[in-house]
Amino acid sequence: MMCLSKSPVMASSSSLLSEVQLQCSICLDVFTDPVSTPCGHNFCRVCLKECWDSSSRCQCPVCKEEFSKRPELRVNTFISGLAAQFKKSVQLKSSRAPEKPAKSQVLCDVCCEKKSAALKSCLTCMASYCKTHLMPHKTAAKLKKHKLMDPVENLENYICQKHEKPLELFCRDDQTCVCQFCSETDHKTHSTVPIEEESGEKKIQMGRTLAEVQQMIQDRLKKIEEIKQSVELNQKSSEKEKADSVEVFRALLRCIERSQAELLEVMEEKQKAAERQAVEFIKELEQEITELKRRDTELEQLSHTEDHLHLLQVYPSLCSPPPTKNWTEVRINSHLRVEPLRRALTRLQGELSKEMEKIDEHELKRIQQYAVDVTLDPDSANPFLILSDDGKQVRLGDKRQNLPDKPERFDRCTCVLGKEGFSSGRFYYEVQVREKTKWDLGVTRESSNRKGASTMSPEDGYWRLLLRNQTEYTAADSLSVPLSLKQAPQKVGVFVDYEEGLVSFYDVESRSHIYSFTGQSFTEKLYPYFSPCLSEGGKNSAPLIITPVKLQK
Repeated sequence: MMCLSKSPVMASSSSLLSEVQLQCSICLDVFTDPVSTPCGHNFCRVCLKECWDSSSRCQCPVCKEEFSKRPELRVNTFISGLAAQFKKSVQLKSSRAPEKPAKSQVLCDVCCEKKSAALKSCLTCMASYCKTHLMPHKTAAKLKKHKLMDPVENLENYICQKHEKPLELFCRDDQTCVCQFCSETDHKTHSTVPIEEESGEKKIQMGRTLAEVQQMIQDRLKKIEEIKQSVELNQKSSEKEKADSVEVFRALLRCIERSQAELLEVMEEKQKAAERQAVEFIKELEQEITELKRRDTELEQLSHTEDHLHLLQVYPSLCSPPPTKNWTEVRINSHLRVEPLRRALTRLQGELSKEMEKIDEHELKRIQQYAVDVTLDPDSANPFLILSDDGKQVRLGDKRQNLPDKPERFDRCTCVLGKEGFSSGRFYYEVQVREKTKWDLGVTRESSNRKGASTMSPEDGYWRLLLRNQTEYTAADSLSVPLSLKQAPQKVGVFVDYEEGLVSFYDVESRSHIYSFTGQSFTEKLYPYFSPCLSEGGKNSAPLIITPVKLQK
């Protein structure tokens, strides 16, 4: 039988393994009840449980691998045995090591030969004492009155340099420690308290500061996680967009190749048809030439005959050329190749339009995820505007309302803003414009002028889309940009990417892009902007309505 002996590696594990190798990466101490994750990393059972309990995600603290279901944790007996053996070895070494004071330890000033560690320092005696030499201070009545403290090396720092007395008080006026004599002389009129009291208050303040610092740390750790998640989401989104883009271009390339093949086939067929036509024409011409040559021979022979009677008899049938085609206007059908090319390009244009529609639809679906709840701000509304009770609708009233003239209120332009301002990130909202012949939509910055007349261009802090005369759509860019839309939007989506400097408008129902302001620079809050415009004799009386965003499927 094979004899099982103790492995030399196991036998000397305590000497080969270091504390780092048996250290939990969470508590940074030697393992206690070590457990292993499916990815192969080890942690203390309690440490890992607390880590997972305090997070919404179940992942390895080391490699960040996520687990869809929290793994069942069982103690790794092998590592547990090594950790226990290591702790036992460390304890044994500690018990065998000679007791000697650490480098930073304060030594007794009375011990002669072997210096022992000081237990207390006396501010009255200006000396430090070990347990043995401290006994008089605990038994002698006079020494019991001395000021004792935890041992320190620099005792002179705890004594008033002017009066050579213990610094027992704190002057709050001068923010310095003083002795009893100082409080009766130079600091007589100052507010002084025992240093223990001031230290206690400072500890309370430190506790608050510590809590703030710890909260700041947690906030930043949370922000790190948010950034990491954002990077992951961006990466996934980028990969999806890359795949979609590749598929779009592949579809276009297939369409181009198909159109090219069809065009070449048409042109080849036209060329063959021209060649067949040329062969037929040549054959017909050769036949006519043969007939003409025969007639030429007959005429030549007749012209040399001496038989006058025969000439007169035959001449009537030979006096005119044989019947032939008039070849003056006959041409080979050499069509220009423009028309087939035009048809191919028109087909490509149609395919490209379809792909653009798919892109617009995908884009709208993506940005609708940034939908926000917008409510109209009555403090900004022009006095002629009437807002609904829920702050979701605005229309023009018949008369001016008596409202306070606040700085944020539009006094001449029939406009109103949303209550909520945005100074970062992305946001999106939708507005119903059905049955209106005139309206303005967009965003404006917080400091934009709201008094008097204004061009309301991007230079003035306004980014707007306009409808005039029921069918005339315009983007109010630095120079007005007339827009040609396939159909009249019934609901308009407004999207802003603050960091990208982008303001885009969409026809929600047709899922198509209308216009974008790009390359803008935003430095302050942006507010949703609405104007139902004048009613035009009741033709434009319908309200603008902020509607809930329904995510596209």
